[in-house]
Amino acid sequence: MEEEGEGETGFTVIETLSDTLDTSIKFHLVTDILGFVLFMHQQIPSVLQDLTLEFDDLNTEFAELETAIVQAETCSLRRKHASRKREVRMGIRRLEKLMNTISSLKIALQLMIMEFPAIQRVVLILGPSPLRPLHVYELNFSHETEASGGDFTRNRVVETLSKKAIRVLVSKGAGSSSSGGPTKLFLFVQAPSSINLHRHFLPKRDFRYSKKIVPFKVRFSCRTKNLEREACADDTHTAKAIASDSSNVDDVIWFQCRHIIKGLASRASPTEE
Repeated sequence: MEEEGEGETGFTVIETLSDTLDTSIKFHLVTDILGFVLFMHQQIPSVLQDLTLEFDDLNTEFAELETAIVQAETCSLRRKHASRKREVRMGIRRLEKLMNTISSLKIALQLMIMEFPAIQRVVLILGPSPLRPLHVYELNFSHETEASGGDFTRNRVVETLSKKAIRVLVSKGAGSSSSGGPTKLFLFVQAPSSINLHRHFLPKRDFRYSKKIVPFKVRFSCRTKNLEREACADDTHTAKAIASDSSNVDDVIWFQCRHIIKGLASRASPTEE
């Protein structure tokens, strides 16, 4: 069961009865919302799950056609297979850069979360550059975190929270305005400055997006932990311990993912990228 409410600093709070927000939950929430942002702002022609299946099917068909051409018994059959192979190759080329970049971004995010399971803030920026955003999505996770040992399998908690988050974003007007053509999506993660994943992330200590942009803010937290905190709020010593525990990571800075997703032509003008 999940609940929604308005939290501090403009965040819409989504609570789960799960005791922790493990690394798998965080990874899938970020990637699901990333796919939602790309689709709703017309940067991809269909939802990311369908686009992934389409790309995989094209690659499978391409391999099968190569075999079929070799095994074809007549010239007319070989020409037929070769013609279809050219069409499939064009489809693969259209999606290849996008899908490879998304795959690289997912790998980078997994590495970051495994390195720092207690990740609390992630920002998705859609626009020509991080300093000139068109849309900003800020995701915040409560610090009740449990490492999942590199296991990023989806589960029912992920499915429920993801659907809830997307419904909340839609209700807040997310995706109601398009970006007027292909643009870029940037991923920022807050983590300790000591982390070194230079192949995938660049440190951006002074990162700030324009104050002119009103971001969509969502905060995911554990309802059971919140109730425990409320129950002991009268205990001054305990309250101080909780506050200290919430900020026990020193020198947390922003990191920008090197893998920048460039959208395809919008659905409104499908003339190729």
